[in-house]
Amino acid sequence: MSAHCMLTGAQPGFGNHISRSHLRTSRRFDPNIQSRRYWLPGEGRHVRLRLSTKGIKTVDSIGVEAAVARIRARGVRI
Repeated sequence: MSAHCMLTGAQPGFGNHISRSHLRTSRRFDPNIQSRRYWLPGEGRHVRLRLSTKGIKTVDSIGVEAAVARIRARGVRI
């Protein structure tokens, strides 16, 4: 799943394009996923995380160590 946040679990939502004539075709609402590289001091290495912009703000507020702990608690391998 490429459009998936490792921290928050944000994933695509689905809906419809509605044209001017009111025809409906399906579409995806993808989260804004960014790839970020963080230094993990506890392990002495960098980790590359695929995060939504909300996930990046969460890492900024709680710190990278706590964020990686939450990601690993969700069962994601880093």
